[in-house]
Amino acid sequence: MPVLEKYQPTKKAQTFLDKVENAKYNREIVMGLRRFIDNKVPEEMQGFYSKEELQVLIDLKDTAQDVEARMPVKITNHYYQIAKKSKAIQTLVKASPKETYDLEGAPDPGKQMDYSPLEGLIHKYELGLIYVVNTCSAHCRFCYREELIAKKEILREDGTVASKGLAKIPELVNYILEHNRMVVENGGKHPETNREKLREILMSGGDPMVLSNKKLAEWFSALADAGIDSIRVGTKELAFYPDRFDQTFFNMLDDWHATYPEVQLRMMIHFNHPDEFLQKDIKENYIEDPEGGLVWIESTKRAVKELADRKYIIIENQAPFIKGINNDPDAMRIMQRELKRNRVNNHYFFCGRDIIGHKAFNLTIEDAWNLLNDSQKGLSGVEASARLSITHYLGKTEVVAVTNGPMQGVPGTENGVVIFKLLRGAADASNKGQVAIVRRNPEAIWFSGYEDRVIYDEAGLFTESMKSTISLSKQTHKTTM
Repeated sequence: MPVLEKYQPTKKAQTFLDKVENAKYNREIVMGLRRFIDNKVPEEMQGFYSKEELQVLIDLKDTAQDVEARMPVKITNHYYQIAKKSKAIQTLVKASPKETYDLEGAPDPGKQMDYSPLEGLIHKYELGLIYVVNTCSAHCRFCYREELIAKKEILREDGTVASKGLAKIPELVNYILEHNRMVVENGGKHPETNREKLREILMSGGDPMVLSNKKLAEWFSALADAGIDSIRVGTKELAFYPDRFDQTFFNMLDDWHATYPEVQLRMMIHFNHPDEFLQKDIKENYIEDPEGGLVWIESTKRAVKELADRKYIIIENQAPFIKGINNDPDAMRIMQRELKRNRVNNHYFFCGRDIIGHKAFNLTIEDAWNLLNDSQKGLSGVEASARLSITHYLGKTEVVAVTNGPMQGVPGTENGVVIFKLLRGAADASNKGQVAIVRRNPEAIWFSGYEDRVIYDEAGLFTESMKSTISLSKQTHKTTM
């Protein structure tokens, strides 16, 4: 497959790109724990970490438990202003020694490199996920992409060891065109992978919204010209720095839509907690809006409204359940209600992934199920649309049910069962909808917690090969840290 050295826009794309205006942003970012240690942060931030907290983190520096070797510290001023009034947000963004007490986990969560035919591309079924940048405006301590953000070297499928690279427009466009050509010529399925047309791309990283308008515009137009009919942008910038969603950005989106009116745009946003977008009074209570709902942070409200007012954009929120951050059903109920009220769909909540250090963050699977159900009590059907998902190596899997009573005639189910369902296969769609049923384990935070409790496994979530993969992931971190 020929590879272009530089992105060459089509005439249509170039006409659009010529209109794009870049803007400058002052995110007021503090990067690195050393800034806090040396008191080189703005004066109001100087008490963000206590002296005792800093000393513990200093003592771990350059040891196997160095927290910044796992995930660098980074925060914007906007997010600090939220965090100083919110224990949940402090837990989300402040480094803690708990992160590295137990470093069990997979260096490549979800075995994504097994589905990476091209640098920076993860191709699973009809969706391609692309890494377009390896940083965000701030860093969540539980980040599922800690291996990318921290630029860690990982063991690849071919036996080499290297950090994950970013996608490049020419190579990706060529891959899309070639893949889809072979699908058409083979009657709708790829002759080697059995996948259908690659029609949807999720731009991720890192956070694509740290890129300039011009760079985003290049990606949007190139993907549209390659035949992609749905583009997703995964971003937490609405929480970290909502002023990034300025008029120059919306002008770019409007011009892009005018140029490619049939291509859908989905903003996959990431709010973990209502504190990230709601104002509080002096007693730290949310404020009732006399016209309905609750009062939002002004800049965030403006950005969400501008997105929602554009009918060609669909906004979806998805977030993991993380202990100490959002394992509060009342807060999650408020979040789901307020998001839907402001035309943001509640898409997924996730069980934690098997990242390195995941035991510091993950709720048990059964606690996550109970949390989602408790949070949706009192919500309408449209507000309570989010499902609970956990990412297996075979594909995205829904936690369908956790029962309290026995299955009649099935030994060992006296305390109930957990039912999993594959929502989509990583390789192709052949196993979509298949289920696995296991006996409950209230301590399980990952599939490995149910290995010896399998009742029925149509989906193959607990086959011998999967057991080996899960077991290996527990140990691989020791050779890659």
